[in-house]
Amino acid sequence: EVQLVESGGGLVQAGGSLRLSCVGSGFTFDDYAIGWFRHAPGKEREGVSCISRKDGSTYNAEFLEGRFTSSTDNAKNTIHLQMNRLKPEDTAVYYCAAVRSTLWGTCNKFLSSSGIDYWGKGTLVTVSS
Repeated sequence: EVQLVESGGGLVQAGGSLRLSCVGSGFTFDDYAIGWFRHAPGKEREGVSCISRKDGSTYNAEFLEGRFTSSTDNAKNTIHLQMNRLKPEDTAVYYCAAVRSTLWGTCNKFLSSSGIDYWGKGTLVTVSS
């Protein structure tokens, strides 16, 4: 069974930090671009970041302003999202997502939610003002 399981969400004050983790199983982790979407109240689900070890592509949404950093530990089938200098508008459910990699540019799929192969169930991040 394919699973993406997120953890690390919670309540944090503005300016604080959180580290999200996502562990994949049931598929070949190294063959997929792995990253994050978020779904904030009243807004559409939007791509946050992506890493493809296979084709070398990355994606980082412009709203991150350099505050978030993704990293992978492929030996553990895990991706992390280090979130720093959090703002109230970062409040959202954060979803881990995976797309099977091709020759290049797989992380461009994170511009839209429609091309995602696998989804996690999400972890809630709440940033208080």
